[in-house]
This record gives sequence, structure tokens and C-alpha cells, in this order.
Amino acid sequence: HHREMGDRCEYPPCGKPASLVCPTCTKLGLPPSRFCSQECFRHAWKEHKKVHALVTHAKPLDTLPPIFRGYPFTGPLRPAYVSPIRSVPPTIAAPDYATTGDPISEKTSKAAGRIEVLSPEDIEKMRTVSRLAREVIDEAGRAVRPGVTTEEIDRIVHEACLERHSYPSPLNYYGFPKSCCTSVNEVICHGIPDARELQDGDICNIDITLYHDGFHGDVNETFCVGNVDEASKKLIQVTYECLDQAIQAVKPGTLFRELGSIIQRHAHANGFQVVRSYCGHGVHRLFHCPPTVPHYAKSKAIGVMKQGQTFTIEPMINTGSWRDQQWPDGWTAVTVDGKRSAQFEHTLLVTETGCDVLTARLE
Repeated sequence: HHREMGDRCEYPPCGKPASLVCPTCTKLGLPPSRFCSQECFRHAWKEHKKVHALVTHAKPLDTLPPIFRGYPFTGPLRPAYVSPIRSVPPTIAAPDYATTGDPISEKTSKAAGRIEVLSPEDIEKMRTVSRLAREVIDEAGRAVRPGVTTEEIDRIVHEACLERHSYPSPLNYYGFPKSCCTSVNEVICHGIPDARELQDGDICNIDITLYHDGFHGDVNETFCVGNVDEASKKLIQVTYECLDQAIQAVKPGTLFRELGSIIQRHAHANGFQVVRSYCGHGVHRLFHCPPTVPHYAKSKAIGVMKQGQTFTIEPMINTGSWRDQQWPDGWTAVTVDGKRSAQFEHTLLVTETGCDVLTARLE
């Protein structure tokens, strides 16, 4: 469908030229409904959603969104309905991409390639936001059980962020539609929370980042849903150990590329493979910035650890092949063989003698 120049905002009082498309209409296979801004979309929502109700009552919700028709899924998981983007009150300070979807400052930093060393004041702010991110992931984790949708987990995360005067960093980052990532079973990362209910025996990673007082704190964990088989428990355990062993090596003078060797050695020793397409990263004023932290051995990653740097390590470990592919939604990364994948992540600060795990559990 090419866009006619005559497309106007469908919020009746407005009528300005419009390019935002209602994602629900797209998912339900309806003609595109266009709006000029998130604000008009929100104002129109109460009336506009009646259009969806007609369709959803007419056909079951388990029909695949049109973009997935004919797509050869690698495993049993299927996408479900994704609800409209949630709003954040203007009183909460937001990163540059919150309205545009375009993280301009991050692109500039990537081009510069420098690994920042934080001031003592900045480090305090990183400690604070990382602790808040820990609180939010703990709250999300408590909600994980059979019958709960990942959409519901996203709602809990969104509200928990706002309660902490924090912006949920994934929201509208390059247009990502939700406030956290929920990656189930064969999803490696960047799963979009949706209307699918978690099933007994699933594994579900929840990836949380908060933006608070100018800084991002990033953490993820893989949770068991009900009774999980031994093979999945072993995958989760080994993935956690991979992260833990890598953390032990973090100290001034260590090369960032050494971490991949440690992770890969432990994964391979247990018969698992390491995802190569997604890496750990610097995190502070920017959500993702130098260094790049690959989780596999013999990478070309540059950089030496120095006191005052903050970055994530977040190995994704697969039961089968390390290779990934992306769903047509442009986000969801899945294993090519449909076998399960687990992940854990912490935000770390390099200290004089080692590191502090800023997103450590609060026990």
C-alpha cells in the first residue's frame, strides 16, 4: 500500500497530514488508519478501537497478523495481538528518541567510538538507576506464571517505571512498541510483549531498562513458567554461569574481547552454542554505546577495561545452533532451528580491583 498524499489524521477535530499508522489495524488486516501524532492517536483511541472490536468479535484473535502470512516459523511459538503504545506523562524526563524513535545522540557516540569513563557523580546516578531497574525486574518476575500474557507483564513494567519517575528505555527506541522485551522459548531477544498467555513449561526472558536522572540501567533474566523440563533448567543454569564467570574477569586491564572466550568455553563444555549477532554494550547517558562486548571467542572487539567504565554483559545461549533469524515484525530474534535460548544480563561498573554488579539482586 503506497501512501496517498491525501492521508489525513483520523482524529475528527484535527485533519492534518498524517503518517503514523494504527498498529492494531495493521495487525488485524484492516485498511490503515492514520494519525498525525501519538497525542491525536490517544485522543481518538476510545472511538477508534470500536473498529477493532468489530473485527475481533468476527474472527478469533489467534489469526496471524498479516505481515506473518506465509512466514516459515522456525519453532512452535506464534505472535499474537500487540496493544497500542502506552503513554508516559510529560513530567517524566525522557531520552531523545522518546518522541521521534530516533536515538541521534547514540549514533553520534557510536561514530566517535570512545569508551566513556564516568565521574563520581555519574557513577552515583548509574548506581541509582541500576537499583531501580533491579526493583522493576523483580516485580515483573513475580508476575510470571501460566496464563499471564506478556502484555500484562509489560503493563506491570511500564507502571513500575513510572512509579519510580523513570522512562522505560525500550519504548519507541527505533520505534519499539513496548516498555520491555519478553523473549519466550526459541526467541533469543527483542520479543514484543503481546496477548499470548505464558504456558506451563515455557521459559521467558524479561529485559528491562530504565532511564532515570539522565542515565540508563539495563538488566535481564530468564524465568521458568510453572514446571519446566530438565533440559531447559540446565540451559538457564549454564547461561547464568556463563555471565557469572565473565563477571569474575572484569577488572582494569582486561580486554573486552576476553569475555567471549570465557563464555564460549563454558557454553561449549555443556553442549550449548553462543549467539553472535547480539552483544553486550556500554550503557550510561546512552542506552547503547561503546564498547561492544561480544559473547563469543576470537572476536575483533576493541578496548581495554578501565576504572569508571559501565557496560553490560548479556550472553544469549542456545540449545541448538547459534544462528538467529528475525521475524517479519523487524524485532523478534529467534533460533533458526526453533530450539530454546536463554539469557542473563547485568550492568557493571569497573572498580579499582574488579567490578560492582550495579543490577545485582537485592538479597
